[in-house]
Amino acid sequence: QVQLVESGGGLVQAGGSLRLSCEASGSIFSINAMGWYRQAPGKQRELVASITSGGRTNYADSVKGRFTISRDNAKNTVYLQMNSLKPEDTAVYYCNVLLPLPVGGSYAYWGQGTQVTVSS
Repeated sequence: QVQLVESGGGLVQAGGSLRLSCEASGSIFSINAMGWYRQAPGKQRELVASITSGGRTNYADSVKGRFTISRDNAKNTVYLQMNSLKPEDTAVYYCNVLLPLPVGGSYAYWGQGTQVTVSS
């Protein structure tokens, strides 16, 4: 079994910064991609940023230049540094981790979500 523990959410004024962390623990031999998604009230969950085991990153257009995703493979931890936050960034942020399956492909695990609220 794999557990994901997120931290770092909270309330911040527009223009401020927050750093999210997500640590994966349990029966982990390797991790493929790690990422962050978010879901605002009344909206679908969307990808914010992802990072592969080799360090290749991908960002939603809405956060490019403001958010930075990184990972510490030794700690099985992924981070999301969020700068220049805007009220439209307000959402519940979910950590996502893809673990390889023995027969090929990956299985996705999700964190419990952490609230990020940006006031104007």
